[in-house]
Amino acid sequence: MYRYFTLTLISILYAISSSAAKPAKDNMAPLPHKVEDITLIDLNNQKCQMPNFGKKNLLIFYVDPDVPKQNNDFIMDMEMNRRAAGENIYGFGIINLKDSWYPLPDNLIRKIARKRTEKNGATIISDPSNLVSQMWQLGDCNNKFVLMLVSKEGELVYMMKGEFTEEEKSGFYEIIDKYR
Repeated sequence: MYRYFTLTLISILYAISSSAAKPAKDNMAPLPHKVEDITLIDLNNQKCQMPNFGKKNLLIFYVDPDVPKQNNDFIMDMEMNRRAAGENIYGFGIINLKDSWYPLPDNLIRKIARKRTEKNGATIISDPSNLVSQMWQLGDCNNKFVLMLVSKEGELVYMMKGEFTEEEKSGFYEIIDKYR
């Protein structure tokens, strides 16, 4: 009797965990939707706000350190052709530390990022506890490069996750042109 109960319970738990392991599109809010400025951690392990939130349109690269090269060609092309640049746009990166499987401590990942930003002047901050994903209702961001556009008015107007197709890249440029 207990054996059948245990097998049934295991079957139910497996079904629940299997459904939970799928991408969480159901908890992803539809676009556009309002988002708020979030206190995160800078590369010196100090609390910080998102730069230029409410002042400029924000182009945000929310990256899981497990997939740093995902969409690398697209990003390099974007930098070279400057199609995402404009006086009304401020771009920066957020390291999604919570979803990283790296056995490195967060402080070491920040130190590596700090050394890289000293060379290129990029603005990078970190999200050690998945606040951006949770508070902005982004759904599953694990093992994904996430590109977002937040308007000056605080609306998340664009988001793409994972490896981008050519069609998605073209769609991004059409949207970013409206906010430059």
